[in-house]
Amino acid sequence: MEKSSTLLIHFDKGSPALANEIKEAMEGNDVPAKIDAMKKAIMLLLNGETLPQLFITIVRYVLPSEDHTIQKLLLLYLEIIDKTDARGRVLPEMILICQNLRNNLQHPNEYIRGVTLRFLCRLSEAEILEPLIPSVLTNLEHRHPFIRRHALLAICAIYRLPQGEQLLPDAPELVEKALSSEQDLSARRNAFLMLATCAQDRAVGYLLTHTDQVPMWGDLLQMAALDLVRKVCRSNRAEKGKYIKIIISLLSSPSTAVIYESAGILVSLSSAPTAIRAAANTYCQLLLSQSDNNVKLIVLDRLNELKSSHRDIMVEVIMDVLRALSSPNLDIRRKTLDIALELITPRNIDEVVLTLKKEVVKTQSGELEKNGEYRQMLVQAIHTCAIKFPEVASTVVHLLMDFLGDTNVASAIDVVLFVREIIETNPKLRVSIITRLLDTFYQIRAARVCSCALWIIGEYCLSLSEVESGIAMIKQCLGDLPFYTTTEEGEVTDASKQPQQVNSSVIVSSRRPMILADGTYATQSAASETAFSAPTIVPGSVASTGNLRSLILSGDFFLGAVVACTLTKLVLRLEEVQPSKAEANKACTSALLIMVSMLQLGQSSFLPHPIDNDSYDRIVLCIRLLCNTGDEVRKIWLQSCRQSFAKMLAEKQFRETEEIKAKAQISHAQPDDLIDFYHLKSRKGMSQLELEDEVQDDLKRATGEFMKDGDDANKLNRILQLTGFSDPVYAEAYVTVHHYDIVLDVTVINRTKETLQNLCLELATMGDLKLVDRPQNYTLAPESSKQIRANIKVSSTETGVIFGNIVYETSNVLERTVVVLNDIHIDIMDYISPSTCADVAFRNMWAEFEWENKVAVNTVIQDEKEFLNHIIKSTNMKCLTPPSALDGECGFLAANLYAKSVFGEDALVNVSIEKQADGKLSGYIRIRSKTQGIALSLGDKITLKQKGGS
Repeated sequence: MEKSSTLLIHFDKGSPALANEIKEAMEGNDVPAKIDAMKKAIMLLLNGETLPQLFITIVRYVLPSEDHTIQKLLLLYLEIIDKTDARGRVLPEMILICQNLRNNLQHPNEYIRGVTLRFLCRLSEAEILEPLIPSVLTNLEHRHPFIRRHALLAICAIYRLPQGEQLLPDAPELVEKALSSEQDLSARRNAFLMLATCAQDRAVGYLLTHTDQVPMWGDLLQMAALDLVRKVCRSNRAEKGKYIKIIISLLSSPSTAVIYESAGILVSLSSAPTAIRAAANTYCQLLLSQSDNNVKLIVLDRLNELKSSHRDIMVEVIMDVLRALSSPNLDIRRKTLDIALELITPRNIDEVVLTLKKEVVKTQSGELEKNGEYRQMLVQAIHTCAIKFPEVASTVVHLLMDFLGDTNVASAIDVVLFVREIIETNPKLRVSIITRLLDTFYQIRAARVCSCALWIIGEYCLSLSEVESGIAMIKQCLGDLPFYTTTEEGEVTDASKQPQQVNSSVIVSSRRPMILADGTYATQSAASETAFSAPTIVPGSVASTGNLRSLILSGDFFLGAVVACTLTKLVLRLEEVQPSKAEANKACTSALLIMVSMLQLGQSSFLPHPIDNDSYDRIVLCIRLLCNTGDEVRKIWLQSCRQSFAKMLAEKQFRETEEIKAKAQISHAQPDDLIDFYHLKSRKGMSQLELEDEVQDDLKRATGEFMKDGDDANKLNRILQLTGFSDPVYAEAYVTVHHYDIVLDVTVINRTKETLQNLCLELATMGDLKLVDRPQNYTLAPESSKQIRANIKVSSTETGVIFGNIVYETSNVLERTVVVLNDIHIDIMDYISPSTCADVAFRNMWAEFEWENKVAVNTVIQDEKEFLNHIIKSTNMKCLTPPSALDGECGFLAANLYAKSVFGEDALVNVSIEKQADGKLSGYIRIRSKTQGIALSLGDKITLKQKGGS
């Protein structure tokens, strides 16, 4: 049978020592050999060997040794050997040990006394301890603090034993007396802990008597005092007023650990604005003074908790929180920005944006490798500020537009999306933004940024000069036409290149022979710029290679289609604002020439990939439109696009407002709840902080914050029957899932008339589950029950299975009886929760994640939206696709769902369904994740639930 052990040492099983060798080494006079033999003996004992023959040898040859190492090893040996027989009585040979321990407790050497006292803390046999009590008590008055502190620990351990009060009836009085006269910090802490554990009233009395001296105590004693305060206030909240003054005084302690603990306890005990403000300021000081990134992250978590419950007070310290951006760690910066963005108000928005602008400027220096990623976070933060407070947009938009050509594409995309939103929501800034965009467009190097910038130019260039500048800028960035030329000599020629040009780009040419009209061979070539350095071109120089030309020659025909659409919009608007018909026709002709050149390039066989059908159709549509324009089509191109964008922004803002309203809803008190009139209370002897605290408690009580959400019906759903009603042992389990832990509370009932001996609940797991406790044996009386608790650790989001059996013996049957238990399936839904992420982030993760699970739709539900809602409810995910995109009846539906697990894993789901002619739904649900477990588990869950019957 396995026993509990207080000692854990690594054991190398390669070459186990023999008992005879150990015995011989112990009998010799060589001290190093004895030490080595004692170590081997302890190792063997810890690994299940009994070695009864060694005890007398150790008593005879090891016990008398004066060597300190041997004496320490001897105590370890005594700690792990059996000191009692099968009936629990102390072995007679232990009398020999008692005498040795008494001698050690009176030894002239302080180390021997100290380690022996420490050893007594691990003894639980009252018969051995009783004769040693006088010696232990005499050590309380020893001159050396090392011995006094261990004597106090020994007294505490003995007093906590079941027979402790008989062994040491006056221990609390002795320890209290020692505490009042003790000068050593560790000894005082041990004495205070003993009183706090065994005689709490005495500890509380001592603390309240020395309230003014607490700030002068050492950090160890202050931490012990804080633990006592937490314990006392948890059991009796009415007395917290006495202790808040002590906690606030400890906020100025020189120890950072004490400061952190004090702030945490203060927040848990008091809701008074003064107390919360003091705790918030303390956390901010720790955030700036500590260099350890882990400490900073923990403090930011505490500030985040304060923000959710005391936002008004946290608003005051927002600038102190933002000082944490000086840390180079991205996780710290991300958390800091997340907290700050929820604390911005009209009063502090200017300061916050100014700080963010300074940080953006700092990222231009290329000192840190992750500057691009940090800049992207700052851009998103400024974007959020500008949406909440549009008046600040004018101060930041021009600064951010300098980063449209950022080498970090994600950051540049965020900037251009910000510009697109600001130009729509702030009409006053339109002219300056368009002017700046036309000036800086040549710097943009990413195709997606170019596409968005071209859309802005096409929609918001309204005056004659803006439209003409827009057309001229696009022409300049496209370079001279055509995009490629054919020569009989077979040379690579780009029509835009001049002989004197020096270009830093890498040119990749593709050559293939072709037959000309006269039957001769020639080589046709297309020059493709696959990589190029940061632009050094001068705006307005015709000879420079434009960014649009480079991207289109690399095969990006989607961008070519966007260029065609932008030119079409600009030409249509030019026809409205240009009084000269000839100028408008000239611009239309040049636009048509550009589009035809792009089609010619796309249909040539010299680029790696020909033009895709969508881009081809779009460019052809633009050509037809410019050749034959109608009023209805003109209205669609010049007005409807922008109206749709404005509608999308309005809906996004409405959705965010609705989410904020939903979060703000709080439960109120019930009609028959007690009303406590604050003004009628006695204020005698109460400090200002205590008065504030009383008010806050009354407010919490009134708004239902003190009420606990005890959903009994939900608890009953978590009870699982493990055995049948006809089994001799009935068992059921109540499953509690808490992040990384699963707790099984198993109730076992003996339904027979016999006593069940050595009853053991044996569990095994499948998946990423791990049992923490070893199974123990129990004896169950007839028709009695037993509560058994099993702890299981979870390491990933995966559907796990717990299975096992109950094994027991009866008095008249020698064989063991086994009752097999039902399997317990741990639901993945306990680990994932709905979450949100940006559309760009969703697409990036969808492209990166390697595990995909494809589930075919098979359901009796016939309505697309009803099926989508059923999947959302079944998978505990959030639909990222806005409701407006799902409106209407078209027989087809596509939506993205997202959730995050408690382990930080992302779960992405795409639902694509179509209504068939017979009314049934068909399609696929695709699940993607970084790990295999979550993809498979979610797929199984959807397969199980999608029919709609459950």
